[in-house]
Amino acid sequence: MSKFTKLYEVDFYAWTIEQAKFLKEGKWDGLDISNLVEEIESLGKQQRQELRNRLGTLLGHLLKWEFQSSHRSKSWFATLREQRRRILELLEESPSLKPYLPESLEKAYQDALDLAVRETPLNYKDFPQTCPYAIAQILDSAFFPGELLESDPS
Repeated sequence: MSKFTKLYEVDFYAWTIEQAKFLKEGKWDGLDISNLVEEIESLGKQQRQELRNRLGTLLGHLLKWEFQSSHRSKSWFATLREQRRRILELLEESPSLKPYLPESLEKAYQDALDLAVRETPLNYKDFPQTCPYAIAQILDSAFFPGELLESDPS
């Protein structure tokens, strides 16, 4: 086991500090290349996962908003607003995630169904089995399915 691998496995935080120091100082021989590559790839995967998670939460609340209109609340409204904002910020910070949106949408919709079924008395059969909203609608701060929002519920 190399000294790099040992520190990586025993104290990840110390390893990150050491690797950052080596990078800043141009000490290329001190870099733990194999683990650095793994961690950088992992960061990209985390960005895609964050996009899917936020889409899942947003879609779940859009479903609840549409299919349980009598239970709409400030909390649901705030969640829709927050998730849209966070997704747009993520896409602004990492524009290369945009082409991943269609694939993310498919995966996130399954999580959205689970959320909507878990948080309402409705069943899976009560919701569309594929996402009924276009990406443009999902991200549009004025889109609230099943109604025209006249004023926010704040």
